[in-house]
Amino acid sequence: MVQQGIVLGHIISKNGIEVDKAKVELIVRLPPPTNVKGIRQFLGHAGFYRRFIKDFSKISKPICELLVKDAKFVWDEKCQKSFEELKQFLTTAPIVRAPNWKLPFEVMCDASDLVMGAVLGQREDGKPYVIYYASKTLNEAQRNYTTTEKELLAVVFALDKFLAYLVGSFIVVFTNHSDLKYLLTKQDAKARLIRWILLLQEFNLQIRDKRGIENVVADHLSRLVIAHDSHGLPINDDFPEESLMSIEVAPWYSHIANYLVTGEVPSE
Repeated sequence: MVQQGIVLGHIISKNGIEVDKAKVELIVRLPPPTNVKGIRQFLGHAGFYRRFIKDFSKISKPICELLVKDAKFVWDEKCQKSFEELKQFLTTAPIVRAPNWKLPFEVMCDASDLVMGAVLGQREDGKPYVIYYASKTLNEAQRNYTTTEKELLAVVFALDKFLAYLVGSFIVVFTNHSDLKYLLTKQDAKARLIRWILLLQEFNLQIRDKRGIENVVADHLSRLVIAHDSHGLPINDDFPEESLMSIEVAPWYSHIANYLVTGEVPSE
């Protein structure tokens, strides 16, 4: 009786299976860069997937010309067209794909002073693919966190956002803050950090250090100060534990099922 529904990030309907626009909405709504630094960040993001983008150098040429020394920053129609084309490539196949459940998942996380960015992806034959883009604006209290706390919060946010994909799967978390690798064995951390570390124990994950220059996609998303928030709800830092898959009350038909299987009438 359901005409349409979302299952693991895909819209299922009579038309078949389509990608949920929410997965790529962050990139679709991306505003054009307003300065040279913004151009470098965007080109670094797009360049991370350049092997999938035919004629990448040709398409990005109008934007790249703004990076020339002493060039005047003028964002004209050619730059806008180049920007829109690259965005189109970043939000369609082969860069954006459905998950392959036989492969481990990769989560790239980064946090700036105002925003957290996260990307869920996988790597096949050495090539990275995107499954989901996400970002979250920090509230006033979170902006006062230390750098380590912000980076760990970004990991917690990513695991919460991508929970449906990650439960029961092996996960590699890339972050450009090397201290996170050692937090898992630290005994005297703050209560907040200890709670988050305990939450990470719910997942089969491995944390790897990745410098900002190698973590360009999440780094770019974490520096986007835009009105749109791809994750409007507060960050859930209280994941379910053993009761995740449990059923507290037996369904009404359980006795009938047992009778059909065993042929014995229930004693009660």
